[in-house]
Amino acid sequence: MRVLLVTGKGGVGKTTHALAAALGAAEHGHRVFVLSADPAHSLGDALGRPVGARATEIAPRVFAREVNAQEELDRSWSEIQHWLRALLRDGADDLVAEELLVFPGLEELMALRAVREVEATGDFDVCVVDCAPTGATLRMLRFPDALRIFMENFFELERRGARLLRPLVARTHAGRMLPREEFFEAVERLYGEVEEVRQILLDEARTTARLVLNPARVVVDETRRTYAYLCLYGVATDALIVNRVMPPEAAAGWFGKWAAKERAELEEIRASFALPLLEAPLRQTEVRGEAALRALAEAVYAGRDPAARFAEARPIRITRVAGRARIEIDLPGASKEEVEVTARGDELFVRVRDATRRIALPASLAGRTVRSARLEGGRLRIELGA
Repeated sequence: MRVLLVTGKGGVGKTTHALAAALGAAEHGHRVFVLSADPAHSLGDALGRPVGARATEIAPRVFAREVNAQEELDRSWSEIQHWLRALLRDGADDLVAEELLVFPGLEELMALRAVREVEATGDFDVCVVDCAPTGATLRMLRFPDALRIFMENFFELERRGARLLRPLVARTHAGRMLPREEFFEAVERLYGEVEEVRQILLDEARTTARLVLNPARVVVDETRRTYAYLCLYGVATDALIVNRVMPPEAAAGWFGKWAAKERAELEEIRASFALPLLEAPLRQTEVRGEAALRALAEAVYAGRDPAARFAEARPIRITRVAGRARIEIDLPGASKEEVEVTARGDELFVRVRDATRRIALPASLAGRTVRSARLEGGRLRIELGA
Protein backbone atom coordinates (compact mmCIF):
# COMPACT_ATOMS: atom_id res chain seq x y z
CA MET A 1 0.00 0.00 0.00
CA ARG A 2 1.30 3.44 -0.95
CA VAL A 3 1.63 5.82 2.02
CA LEU A 4 1.73 9.58 1.45
CA LEU A 5 2.55 11.83 4.42
CA VAL A 6 1.42 15.43 3.96
CA THR A 7 2.89 17.92 6.41
CA GLY A 8 3.89 21.54 6.74
CA LYS A 9 3.82 24.52 9.05
CA GLY A 10 0.44 25.12 10.67
CA GLY A 11 -1.88 27.16 8.47
CA VAL A 12 -0.18 26.56 5.11
CA GLY A 13 -2.98 24.31 3.80
CA LYS A 14 -1.70 20.78 4.40
CA THR A 15 -5.14 19.36 5.24
CA THR A 16 -6.60 20.84 2.06
CA HIS A 17 -3.81 19.29 -0.02
CA ALA A 18 -4.07 15.92 1.74
CA LEU A 19 -7.73 15.74 0.74
CA ALA A 20 -7.05 17.06 -2.76
CA ALA A 21 -4.39 14.37 -3.29
CA ALA A 22 -6.76 11.67 -2.02
CA LEU A 23 -9.61 12.72 -4.30
CA GLY A 24 -7.23 13.10 -7.23
CA ALA A 25 -5.78 9.62 -6.63
CA ALA A 26 -9.30 8.16 -6.58
CA GLU A 27 -9.90 9.75 -10.00
CA HIS A 28 -7.02 7.57 -11.23
CA GLY A 29 -8.76 4.44 -9.99
CA HIS A 30 -7.11 4.02 -6.58
CA ARG A 31 -8.98 3.02 -3.45
CA VAL A 32 -7.91 5.70 -0.97
CA PHE A 33 -8.01 6.14 2.79
CA VAL A 34 -7.36 9.55 4.36
CA LEU A 35 -6.13 9.64 7.97
CA SER A 36 -5.86 12.77 10.08
CA ALA A 37 -3.03 12.40 12.62
CA ASP A 38 -3.24 16.08 13.54
CA PRO A 39 -4.60 16.54 17.09
CA ALA A 40 -6.47 19.61 15.78
CA HIS A 41 -8.49 17.70 13.18
CA SER A 42 -9.80 19.71 10.24
CA LEU A 43 -10.74 17.15 7.58
CA GLY A 44 -14.39 17.85 8.26
CA ASP A 45 -13.83 21.61 8.06
CA ALA A 46 -12.17 21.33 4.64
CA LEU A 47 -14.84 18.96 3.35
CA GLY A 48 -17.76 20.90 4.77
CA ARG A 49 -19.17 17.73 6.34
CA PRO A 50 -18.51 15.73 9.52
CA VAL A 51 -15.62 13.26 9.70
CA GLY A 52 -15.13 11.38 12.94
CA ALA A 53 -13.14 8.63 14.62
CA ARG A 54 -14.82 5.94 12.49
CA ALA A 55 -14.11 5.45 8.80
CA THR A 56 -16.52 7.51 6.67
CA GLU A 57 -16.94 7.34 2.91
CA ILE A 58 -16.49 10.92 1.68
CA ALA A 59 -16.47 10.21 -2.07
CA PRO A 60 -16.48 7.18 -4.37
CA ARG A 61 -13.44 5.01 -3.46
CA VAL A 62 -12.38 7.47 -0.73
CA PHE A 63 -12.77 6.93 3.02
CA ALA A 64 -11.61 9.26 5.79
CA ARG A 65 -11.01 9.05 9.52
CA GLU A 66 -9.85 11.49 12.19
CA VAL A 67 -7.77 9.36 14.56
CA ASN A 68 -8.48 9.80 18.27
CA ALA A 69 -4.94 9.71 19.64
CA GLN A 70 -6.13 9.29 23.22
CA GLU A 71 -8.06 6.14 22.34
CA GLU A 72 -5.01 4.80 20.50
CA LEU A 73 -2.86 5.53 23.54
CA ASP A 74 -5.25 3.76 25.89
CA ARG A 75 -4.82 0.53 23.94
CA SER A 76 -1.10 0.26 24.77
CA TRP A 77 -0.54 2.92 27.38
CA SER A 78 -3.13 2.20 30.09
CA GLU A 79 -0.91 -0.02 32.26
CA ILE A 80 1.96 2.47 31.95
CA GLN A 81 -0.35 5.37 32.79
CA HIS A 82 -1.72 3.54 35.82
CA TRP A 83 1.73 3.24 37.40
CA LEU A 84 2.83 6.77 36.46
CA ARG A 85 -0.44 8.21 37.75
CA ALA A 86 0.12 6.48 41.10
CA LEU A 87 3.55 8.08 41.37
CA LEU A 88 2.19 11.53 40.59
CA ARG A 89 -0.94 11.26 42.72
CA ASP A 90 0.61 12.82 45.82
CA GLY A 91 2.07 15.83 44.06
CA ALA A 92 -0.29 16.69 41.19
CA ASP A 93 -3.98 16.79 40.49
CA ASP A 94 -5.50 14.42 37.92
CA LEU A 95 -5.53 16.97 35.09
CA VAL A 96 -1.85 17.86 35.53
CA ALA A 97 -0.97 14.18 35.81
CA GLU A 98 -2.74 13.40 32.51
CA GLU A 99 -0.72 16.12 30.76
CA LEU A 100 2.55 14.76 32.15
CA LEU A 101 1.88 11.16 31.18
CA VAL A 102 2.23 11.58 27.40
CA PHE A 103 5.73 12.10 26.03
CA PRO A 104 6.32 14.50 23.10
CA GLY A 105 5.79 12.73 19.79
CA LEU A 106 3.99 9.73 21.25
CA GLU A 107 0.48 10.86 20.33
CA GLU A 108 1.42 11.37 16.69
CA LEU A 109 3.12 7.96 16.52
CA MET A 110 0.11 6.24 18.01
CA ALA A 111 -2.12 7.98 15.49
CA LEU A 112 0.07 6.65 12.69
CA ARG A 113 -0.49 3.16 14.02
CA ALA A 114 -3.82 3.42 12.22
CA VAL A 115 -1.90 3.13 8.93
CA ARG A 116 -1.19 -0.51 9.80
CA GLU A 117 -4.87 -1.12 10.38
CA VAL A 118 -5.80 0.40 7.03
CA GLU A 119 -3.24 -1.81 5.30
CA ALA A 120 -4.43 -4.91 7.16
CA THR A 121 -7.90 -4.61 5.65
CA GLY A 122 -6.50 -5.12 2.15
CA ASP A 123 -9.21 -2.77 0.84
CA PHE A 124 -7.04 0.22 -0.08
CA ASP A 125 -4.22 1.05 -2.48
CA VAL A 126 -3.25 4.41 -1.01
CA CYS A 127 -3.23 5.90 2.49
CA VAL A 128 -2.90 9.69 2.65
CA VAL A 129 -1.94 10.97 6.11
CA ASP A 130 -2.71 14.53 7.13
CA CYS A 131 0.16 14.85 9.60
CA ALA A 132 0.46 17.20 12.55
CA PRO A 133 2.30 20.50 11.90
CA THR A 134 6.03 20.20 11.40
CA GLY A 135 7.05 20.79 15.03
CA ALA A 136 4.98 17.83 16.22
CA THR A 137 6.09 15.74 13.24
CA LEU A 138 9.75 16.28 14.18
CA ARG A 139 9.05 15.25 17.79
CA MET A 140 7.41 12.13 16.41
CA LEU A 141 10.53 11.29 14.38
CA ARG A 142 12.76 11.63 17.44
CA PHE A 143 10.70 9.52 19.82
CA PRO A 144 11.55 6.04 18.40
CA ASP A 145 15.29 6.65 18.81
CA ALA A 146 14.80 7.81 22.41
CA LEU A 147 12.65 4.77 23.19
CA ARG A 148 15.17 2.43 21.55
CA ILE A 149 17.98 3.82 23.74
CA PHE A 150 15.89 3.13 26.84
CA MET A 151 14.96 -0.38 25.70
CA GLU A 152 18.50 -1.38 24.77
CA ASN A 153 20.30 0.11 27.76
CA PHE A 154 17.93 0.33 30.72
CA PHE A 155 14.79 -1.75 30.22
CA GLU A 156 16.04 -5.22 31.20
CA LEU A 157 18.10 -3.79 34.06
CA GLU A 158 15.03 -2.02 35.46
CA ARG A 159 12.91 -5.13 34.99
CA ARG A 160 15.34 -7.42 36.82
CA GLY A 161 15.75 -4.88 39.60
CA ALA A 162 11.98 -4.61 40.06
CA ARG A 163 11.64 -8.40 40.21
CA LEU A 164 14.31 -8.63 42.92
CA LEU A 165 12.94 -5.80 45.05
CA ARG A 166 9.21 -6.44 44.70
CA PRO A 167 9.01 -9.26 47.34
CA LEU A 168 11.02 -7.16 49.80
CA VAL A 169 8.96 -3.95 49.63
CA ALA A 170 5.56 -5.25 48.55
CA ARG A 171 3.89 -4.26 51.83
CA THR A 172 5.66 -0.94 52.32
CA HIS A 173 4.88 2.55 51.03
CA ALA A 174 7.78 2.18 48.61
CA GLY A 175 6.14 -0.89 47.11
CA ARG A 176 3.79 1.18 44.97
CA MET A 177 6.78 2.92 43.38
CA LEU A 178 7.94 -0.35 41.83
CA PRO A 179 6.22 -1.08 38.53
CA ARG A 180 4.40 -4.41 38.24
CA GLU A 181 5.24 -6.96 35.54
CA GLU A 182 2.22 -5.74 33.53
CA PHE A 183 3.98 -2.38 33.21
CA PHE A 184 7.03 -3.94 31.56
CA GLU A 185 4.86 -6.05 29.27
CA ALA A 186 3.03 -2.88 28.19
CA VAL A 187 6.34 -1.09 27.50
CA GLU A 188 7.48 -4.03 25.37
CA ARG A 189 4.20 -3.98 23.47
CA LEU A 190 4.44 -0.22 22.95
CA TYR A 191 8.02 -0.54 21.72
CA GLY A 192 7.01 -3.19 19.20
CA GLU A 193 4.20 -1.01 17.87
CA VAL A 194 6.42 2.07 17.64
CA GLU A 195 9.01 0.04 15.73
CA GLU A 196 6.35 -1.15 13.28
CA VAL A 197 5.28 2.43 12.64
CA ARG A 198 8.92 3.49 12.23
CA GLN A 199 9.44 0.79 9.61
CA ILE A 200 6.48 2.15 7.66
CA LEU A 201 7.96 5.66 7.76
CA LEU A 202 11.38 4.45 6.63
CA ASP A 203 10.10 2.21 3.82
CA GLU A 204 11.13 4.49 0.96
CA ALA A 205 9.73 2.03 -1.59
CA ARG A 206 6.20 2.98 -0.59
CA THR A 207 6.28 5.90 1.87
CA THR A 208 7.13 9.49 0.99
CA ALA A 209 6.48 12.85 2.58
CA ARG A 210 5.09 15.79 0.66
CA LEU A 211 5.83 19.22 2.15
CA VAL A 212 3.28 22.03 1.84
CA LEU A 213 4.50 25.62 2.16
CA ASN A 214 3.63 29.18 1.25
CA PRO A 215 6.02 31.50 -0.64
CA ALA A 216 6.89 33.47 2.51
CA ARG A 217 10.35 33.60 4.05
CA VAL A 218 9.45 32.39 7.54
CA VAL A 219 7.62 29.38 6.05
CA VAL A 220 10.41 28.62 3.56
CA ASP A 221 13.01 28.66 6.34
CA GLU A 222 11.00 26.24 8.48
CA THR A 223 10.34 23.96 5.51
CA ARG A 224 14.06 23.87 4.74
CA ARG A 225 14.76 22.71 8.30
CA THR A 226 11.94 20.18 8.15
CA TYR A 227 13.28 18.72 4.91
CA ALA A 228 16.74 18.37 6.46
CA TYR A 229 15.31 16.59 9.50
CA LEU A 230 13.20 14.25 7.36
CA CYS A 231 16.35 13.33 5.44
CA LEU A 232 18.29 12.88 8.67
CA TYR A 233 15.70 10.47 10.05
CA GLY A 234 15.48 8.57 6.77
CA VAL A 235 12.03 9.65 5.56
CA ALA A 236 11.96 10.16 1.79
CA THR A 237 10.42 13.38 0.46
CA ASP A 238 9.17 13.34 -3.13
CA ALA A 239 7.75 16.84 -3.74
CA LEU A 240 7.04 20.33 -2.47
CA ILE A 241 3.62 21.93 -2.86
CA VAL A 242 3.79 25.72 -2.87
CA ASN A 243 0.31 26.80 -1.88
CA ARG A 244 -1.56 30.05 -2.58
CA VAL A 245 0.77 31.38 -5.26
CA MET A 246 -0.42 34.76 -6.49
CA PRO A 247 -1.46 34.65 -10.19
CA PRO A 248 0.41 36.75 -12.81
CA GLU A 249 -2.46 39.22 -13.18
CA ALA A 250 -1.87 40.29 -9.57
CA ALA A 251 1.62 41.58 -10.42
CA ALA A 252 0.26 45.02 -11.20
CA GLY A 253 -1.44 47.49 -8.89
CA TRP A 254 -1.66 47.35 -5.12
CA PHE A 255 -0.33 43.75 -4.89
CA GLY A 256 2.62 44.39 -7.22
CA LYS A 257 5.31 44.49 -4.50
CA TRP A 258 3.85 41.44 -2.80
CA ALA A 259 3.80 39.50 -6.09
CA ALA A 260 7.43 40.46 -6.75
CA LYS A 261 8.39 39.24 -3.28
CA GLU A 262 6.62 35.94 -3.93
CA ARG A 263 8.49 35.47 -7.21
CA ALA A 264 11.78 35.99 -5.38
CA GLU A 265 10.75 33.40 -2.77
CA LEU A 266 9.82 30.92 -5.49
CA GLU A 267 13.28 31.29 -6.99
CA GLU A 268 14.76 30.73 -3.53
CA ILE A 269 12.65 27.59 -3.13
CA ARG A 270 13.80 26.22 -6.48
CA ALA A 271 17.42 26.86 -5.54
CA SER A 272 17.12 25.42 -2.02
CA PHE A 273 15.35 22.12 -2.65
CA ALA A 274 16.40 19.40 -5.05
CA LEU A 275 12.77 18.31 -5.33
CA PRO A 276 9.93 18.59 -7.85
CA LEU A 277 7.95 21.77 -7.25
CA LEU A 278 4.16 21.76 -7.53
CA GLU A 279 2.31 25.07 -7.45
CA ALA A 280 -1.22 25.70 -6.22
CA PRO A 281 -2.53 29.08 -7.36
CA LEU A 282 -4.34 31.37 -4.95
CA ARG A 283 -8.05 30.72 -5.48
CA GLN A 284 -10.70 33.42 -5.70
CA THR A 285 -12.78 31.64 -3.06
CA GLU A 286 -12.04 29.41 -0.08
CA VAL A 287 -11.15 25.81 -1.02
CA ARG A 288 -13.93 23.97 0.80
CA GLY A 289 -16.04 21.03 -0.27
CA GLU A 290 -15.47 18.11 -2.61
CA ALA A 291 -15.84 20.05 -5.88
CA ALA A 292 -13.33 22.72 -4.85
CA LEU A 293 -10.87 20.09 -3.63
CA ARG A 294 -11.09 18.18 -6.92
CA ALA A 295 -10.46 21.42 -8.82
CA LEU A 296 -7.42 22.09 -6.65
CA ALA A 297 -6.05 18.59 -7.35
CA GLU A 298 -6.40 19.18 -11.09
CA ALA A 299 -4.63 22.55 -10.81
CA VAL A 300 -1.73 21.09 -8.81
CA TYR A 301 -1.22 17.75 -10.53
CA ALA A 302 -2.42 18.64 -14.05
CA GLY A 303 -3.69 15.18 -14.85
CA ARG A 304 -0.88 13.29 -13.11
CA ASP A 305 -1.63 10.67 -10.49
CA PRO A 306 -1.14 12.26 -7.02
CA ALA A 307 -0.26 8.81 -5.66
CA ALA A 308 2.75 8.55 -7.96
CA ARG A 309 6.27 9.09 -6.67
CA PHE A 310 7.56 12.38 -8.04
CA ALA A 311 11.16 11.73 -6.98
CA GLU A 312 13.00 8.47 -6.32
CA ALA A 313 14.57 9.86 -3.18
CA ARG A 314 16.87 7.85 -0.91
CA PRO A 315 17.80 10.13 1.99
CA ILE A 316 20.57 7.80 3.25
CA ARG A 317 22.80 5.84 0.89
CA ILE A 318 25.70 3.45 1.59
CA THR A 319 28.16 2.85 -1.24
CA ARG A 320 31.81 1.91 -1.79
CA VAL A 321 34.24 4.34 -3.40
CA ALA A 322 37.84 3.32 -4.09
CA GLY A 323 37.47 0.37 -1.72
CA ARG A 324 36.20 2.50 1.16
CA ALA A 325 32.69 2.61 2.56
CA ARG A 326 30.88 5.91 2.04
CA ILE A 327 27.63 7.01 3.63
CA GLU A 328 25.76 9.90 2.04
CA ILE A 329 22.96 11.78 3.77
CA ASP A 330 21.00 14.62 2.21
CA LEU A 331 21.05 17.57 4.63
CA PRO A 332 19.75 20.57 2.69
CA GLY A 333 19.99 23.85 4.57
CA ALA A 334 22.48 22.59 7.16
CA SER A 335 25.89 24.21 7.70
CA LYS A 336 29.07 22.39 8.61
CA GLU A 337 29.14 24.10 12.02
CA GLU A 338 25.80 22.45 12.85
CA VAL A 339 26.86 18.89 11.97
CA GLU A 340 28.68 16.41 14.19
CA VAL A 341 29.45 12.79 13.27
CA THR A 342 30.68 9.95 15.50
CA ALA A 343 30.72 6.16 15.22
CA ARG A 344 30.35 3.72 18.10
CA GLY A 345 30.25 0.00 17.52
CA ASP A 346 27.65 -0.84 14.90
CA GLU A 347 26.00 2.59 14.94
CA LEU A 348 26.68 5.97 13.41
CA PHE A 349 25.52 9.08 15.29
CA VAL A 350 24.78 12.18 13.22
CA ARG A 351 23.83 15.37 15.01
CA VAL A 352 22.31 18.34 13.17
CA ARG A 353 21.49 21.33 15.36
CA ASP A 354 19.45 19.88 18.25
CA ALA A 355 18.55 16.55 16.61
CA THR A 356 20.62 13.36 16.74
CA ARG A 357 19.99 10.34 14.54
CA ARG A 358 21.29 6.85 15.28
CA ILE A 359 21.97 5.00 12.04
CA ALA A 360 22.48 1.25 12.25
CA LEU A 361 25.50 0.10 10.22
CA PRO A 362 25.70 -3.19 8.33
CA ALA A 363 27.68 -5.88 10.13
CA SER A 364 30.51 -5.48 7.61
CA LEU A 365 31.00 -1.83 8.72
CA ALA A 366 30.60 -2.30 12.47
CA GLY A 367 33.51 -1.04 14.56
CA ARG A 368 34.96 1.23 11.88
CA THR A 369 35.98 4.78 12.67
CA VAL A 370 34.93 7.93 10.86
CA ARG A 371 37.77 8.77 8.49
CA SER A 372 36.23 11.99 7.20
CA ALA A 373 32.91 13.85 7.11
CA ARG A 374 32.31 16.64 4.61
CA LEU A 375 29.18 18.68 3.92
CA GLU A 376 29.00 19.94 0.34
CA GLY A 377 25.99 21.16 -1.59
CA GLY A 378 23.54 20.01 1.07
CA ARG A 379 24.96 16.48 1.11
CA LEU A 380 26.93 14.97 3.97
CA ARG A 381 29.59 12.47 2.83
CA ILE A 382 31.02 10.23 5.53
CA GLU A 383 33.93 7.92 4.80
CA LEU A 384 34.65 5.10 7.20
CA GLY A 385 38.10 3.73 7.88
CA ALA A 386 39.18 0.20 7.07
